[in-house]
Amino acid sequence: MSRSEASASEVSAGRRARLHRRVRFIVAFTISYNVIEAIVAIGAGAAAGSAALIGFGLDSVIEVLSAVAVAWQFTRKDPEKWEKPTVRVIGVAFFLLAAYVTFEAILTLTGVEEVDHSPIGIGIAALSLIVMPVLAWFEFRTGEELGSASVKADAKQLLLCVYLSGAVLLGLLLNSLLGWMWADSIAALVIAALAVREGIEAWSGDLESPTEVLHDLNETTER
Repeated sequence: MSRSEASASEVSAGRRARLHRRVRFIVAFTISYNVIEAIVAIGAGAAAGSAALIGFGLDSVIEVLSAVAVAWQFTRKDPEKWEKPTVRVIGVAFFLLAAYVTFEAILTLTGVEEVDHSPIGIGIAALSLIVMPVLAWFEFRTGEELGSASVKADAKQLLLCVYLSGAVLLGLLLNSLLGWMWADSIAALVIAALAVREGIEAWSGDLESPTEVLHDLNETTER
């Protein structure tokens, strides 16, 4: 039995009920925020002809689907029974995100699409860099206490949004300031690779904490 499973087995019925309500609150906030983010990002991306922003908005749509899957699980009488299929759905969402981001990055790199200046896109990406890390940390701690792989997988979906927000923000800034249209595409390909990794881990149930993911990313960069 893992440490998180052992900890979860010691949670009282009353505490577990409160944690279930917390999960429902987190996913409700995630869904609401990401619906707004998707509308703003896709609208700004379409106006600016920005594949990166449109991809960012579609990532928000996938995050909504992930949160809906967890919300549905925790409306069941026995949420633990639906753990495996819910985690699998989140894993598929990671793979779909990786495929789309890769496709859009290639279109920009080959000159088929161009990224224009977008102040609104810069604003929404910067806001996500503030909101999502806090939300991911809060959700992952809740999932750890519950011993829930699906809640932790959804938290990692939020953490991936942080990476993607940073990549999109950097790309938009470099494009606006230096005219480097390829910058966000290179960053997006790195995000796609991370999405594939997280999808594999979610599918297998082998999940790290957000701090472990950041540590692994730093080690990879140092090599």
